[in-house]
Amino acid sequence: METKNGLGRWRKQAYEDLKFYQDICEIRRFIYQTTERFFKTHLRLVSQMRDAARSAKQNIREGYRKGSAGEFANGIRISLGSLEELSGDAEDCLEDKLITQSEFDKFSALFQSATYMANQYVKSLYKMDREGSWNVPQSALRKRNFK
Repeated sequence: METKNGLGRWRKQAYEDLKFYQDICEIRRFIYQTTERFFKTHLRLVSQMRDAARSAKQNIREGYRKGSAGEFANGIRISLGSLEELSGDAEDCLEDKLITQSEFDKFSALFQSATYMANQYVKSLYKMDREGSWNVPQSALRKRNFK
């Protein structure tokens, strides 16, 4: 996804190149598509799963926008909590035969990839923060200057 900067041009946000963010976006799309067939019979479950998938993506965006390595890491950790919730729901759906083994395996592969890489990235964020090498997103700098 690209956002419009003050000059009317479009630019990509740095987090969008992170593999774990891309996996989380794929998880969100997968959950929306997969739950479509049992949307009417399990409305609350579908709503919770879709909310968790959406939250996993949006918390990364929010944490990044806050402009510090600590806030970004916190957003990623919150995102991981949402993914863990979603993982439990996926296990329940498999057990209740709402999804196939193949669908569960696809979700599990994305989940494992996203959580492993996100955890590694959080470690690197803390290291960058200690070293002072974290670059504050320009959008966060502009936001601070208006206060």
